[in-house]
Amino acid sequence: MTQESLAQPLTDHDLAFLRQAISLAAAARNHGAHPFGALVVNASGQILVTARNNAVPPKGDPTQHAERLACSLVGRQFTPAQLSTATLYTSTEPCAMCAGAIYWTGIGRVIYALSESALYSLTGSHEANSTLRLPCREVFARGQRHTKVNGPFIEEEAAEVHKNFWTK
Repeated sequence: MTQESLAQPLTDHDLAFLRQAISLAAAARNHGAHPFGALVVNASGQILVTARNNAVPPKGDPTQHAERLACSLVGRQFTPAQLSTATLYTSTEPCAMCAGAIYWTGIGRVIYALSESALYSLTGSHEANSTLRLPCREVFARGQRHTKVNGPFIEEEAAEVHKNFWTK
């Protein structure tokens, strides 16, 4: 196991941004979407974009996960070189699709709250979240560019927004 596969300590700023991602997930849920949220922050601590899930058909596109939307927004404004020092904070570990978007956008660091395995324990085999069960670290490990991954953190807080959502 590499050093980066282990969770590293969070700074107070990291924790605040992670909680903001969880708040975005709650907002997504309140608007009828799946409870996921993400934001991208530059190395100076400036929020570049925020996004919440909109992947619930028929109103939403099933590819509109919060992380992928954040990547799409930030990728139109900044180059991969500029984003190499940015961090994507997300309420839940990025799925394989979102990890690919993060990689192709060039974001250099990911910090997440709820792990994919913890999410699966909440959703089970729910048809609206038929997860690939592929940790984002495995996706990033196949790339030519290095992406730092740090998480999971504050999983109990992040799990709150999912409670009773997948059992309706």
